[in-house]
Amino acid sequence: MPTLVSAPAAERAGGQARAPIPRRRTPMFALGEVRWAAAALVLFCCGGLLHLAGAPAWSYWAFYLACYAVGGWEPALSGLRALRERTLDVDLLMIVAAIGAAAIGQIFDGALLIIIFATSGALEALATRRTEDSVRGLLGLAPDRGTRVATDGSEEAVDAADLRVGDTVLVRPGERIAADGEVVDGAGEVDQATVTGESLPAAKGAGDEVFAGTMNGSGALRIRVTRPAHDTVVARIAEQVRQATATKARTQLFIERFEQHYSVGVVVATIALFTIPLLLGSDLESALLRAMTFMIVASPCAIVLATMPPLLAAMATAGRNGVLVKNAVAMERLAATSVVAFDKTGTLTAGRPRVEDIRLIDAQGHERRAAGGYRTETEVLRAAAAAEYPSEHPVGAAIVAAARAAEIAVPDATDFVAAPGRGVAATVEGVRVEVGEPRRMRPDAAGDGAPADSYVRACAIAAEVEASGRTAVAVVADSVAVAVIGIGDTLRPDAERGVRRCGELSAAPPVLLTGDNAGAAERVAAAVGIGDVRPGLLPEDKAAAVRELAEGGQRVAFVGDGVNDAPAMATARSGIAMGGAGSDLALETADAVVVRDELAAVPAAVALARRARRLVIANLVIAGTVIVTLATWDIVGTLPLPLGVAGHEGSTVLVALNGLRLLRDRAWSQASGS
Repeated sequence: MPTLVSAPAAERAGGQARAPIPRRRTPMFALGEVRWAAAALVLFCCGGLLHLAGAPAWSYWAFYLACYAVGGWEPALSGLRALRERTLDVDLLMIVAAIGAAAIGQIFDGALLIIIFATSGALEALATRRTEDSVRGLLGLAPDRGTRVATDGSEEAVDAADLRVGDTVLVRPGERIAADGEVVDGAGEVDQATVTGESLPAAKGAGDEVFAGTMNGSGALRIRVTRPAHDTVVARIAEQVRQATATKARTQLFIERFEQHYSVGVVVATIALFTIPLLLGSDLESALLRAMTFMIVASPCAIVLATMPPLLAAMATAGRNGVLVKNAVAMERLAATSVVAFDKTGTLTAGRPRVEDIRLIDAQGHERRAAGGYRTETEVLRAAAAAEYPSEHPVGAAIVAAARAAEIAVPDATDFVAAPGRGVAATVEGVRVEVGEPRRMRPDAAGDGAPADSYVRACAIAAEVEASGRTAVAVVADSVAVAVIGIGDTLRPDAERGVRRCGELSAAPPVLLTGDNAGAAERVAAAVGIGDVRPGLLPEDKAAAVRELAEGGQRVAFVGDGVNDAPAMATARSGIAMGGAGSDLALETADAVVVRDELAAVPAAVALARRARRLVIANLVIAGTVIVTLATWDIVGTLPLPLGVAGHEGSTVLVALNGLRLLRDRAWSQASGS
């Protein structure tokens, strides 16, 4: 049967597939670093306006010096503390260079250095705090308390942290599960998308595993606790995010070592240029002028601006086109991508279930004698939609949406009953219609064997449907199974194009890492052209798969959307989150967020990042050449201060303008291949 419903028509079906995740976010201006940086920027802008307006020097100098104090005291204090520990960092060098610039009248240059470093520190502090907030929000998925059932049957509300392995916990409909465990009694359907990424709630019965923080739908469950609170899947996800983030941070140590050596070299050279001429009889003013000139021309301001404008311009262009890259380091990591790994549900698919197939049952002709006379797909869909209309289950919503999309008039139903883990039943125009999981439905007694034959055929068809990666539900009319409906997820329209483009840009073909079953994973992978499929993965398994790829020499970009994807995102060199339905933790852990959920924007962002990296290399060559030339001139000869400042500022402007070329709309169209 052709597809009955488009993605927009199925929106209702996906509306309840995922349980909400608690939001706990520190306000941006609650951070001291952000407040100081903002105040410094305001003072710098005020000074700049007065400077441009030709106001008296004392007026704009006052604002610039206030900018020094407000934006520079923290890096100065940090640098002095590092100096006390016998290390010299670039923060202190920048403060000294800024003071030196003011000493020779270049107050604007010094204030600009202060703004660059204050803003950088504020962004780093904000990113760190937001990640911490998201981890706390993840831990808040698991309820603080649960209902423990004693051996005598009495119930007691206890803290989730006090639950012990072997305890029995009662979970009522609509409650979050308080601990990892095994169902010992009851049946229901649990939304565990936050852990496994499955697009539909999973039916749970005796012997099935459930996870803390997942949402119980209909039906009460009694669960035997199998893991303590500190070892639940949700707690392990949070710990993996922390560990992976810390590991990422350590990759910056090379940069820190370079800064240390560069800072020491500049300071030593400046001191030498000041003291040696004095010892050789030079006057104090000329020696100080030579030293300050050297510090100005050798300051890494030009290198910082050689690096930042291309990256910031690329970030701005990507942002205008729906991809938010969080910082320049994230853009650099994105440029180094050699393989892209994808999640399935919510990433390659929209996470919205829809009716994809209706298969009528032919069990020796017995289905033709069903009281409802359901002989066509339209009749089956009409009856199933009527029975499912009162249900809040995503499968029921998908069936109702399909009927509406096909413009089928849905009749009223009476005597509606929902059986947790089994399905629903209702009377539709005098016929008792049941819709549910084929293997859990039992035929009533009948003398001619018609119901039994139809159920055998229904189970066989359901197995075929599930093997193709769909969820199968049977439609039963007056105890005779008349059809099996296949429910699938909605593939994103640009999924195939996005995956193909990622494969063209990377050194290795894309990989699919999903918690869904093998049939569903292979079906989606075949549709988008992915050959390496790894299904049935828990969050720690996804992270382990990313580490395995990295250990094989790959620089992995992982694209996902859920809490269960956060460890893999944090472990990957680059994490990319689909922003439309992405969880808080995924959005905060990711290096980039695809705001409009356009999968084709992922390879475009990678291509743009690579172009930015090429411009960074070109700019570093320009800036480095100018610094070496001017510094050498100052050391071996006499570099006039105006010429030194002009050369330094000229190279800074040149590399900045070169990088800003990526602000043009053409840059994105070239990156996206359009």
